[in-house]
Amino acid sequence: MTSSVLICDDSNMARKQVVRSLPSHWPVEVQTAKNGLEALDILRSQAIDVLFLDLTMPELDGLGVLQKIQEEGISCSVFVISADVQPAMQVKVLELGATAFLRKPVEAETLMDELQVHGFL
Repeated sequence: MTSSVLICDDSNMARKQVVRSLPSHWPVEVQTAKNGLEALDILRSQAIDVLFLDLTMPELDGLGVLQKIQEEGISCSVFVISADVQPAMQVKVLELGATAFLRKPVEAETLMDELQVHGFL
């Protein structure tokens, strides 16, 4: 079964790095968004299984996306990938419904481990 994946980061290089880190044996259909507003447009218009979300972005940041997902009852698993690794931020994103918090840049092995833990592989 193919999973639908959305990668949201304002950095094109970071988006490509996440794509390269996805397990090669995981059948996915990948879409990208460069800010939170684009991500929400996609999330509202189609079913997305997994969202890989940066926190620091223009227009609407990752915390704003998490809040909207929660408010609107959008169903998807959110893996936050951020360089902001302060414990308080990690707690905040999990309180807002994120599935996991991963340190940026995410390593392929770490990503695969988290996807397995959460039942995607």
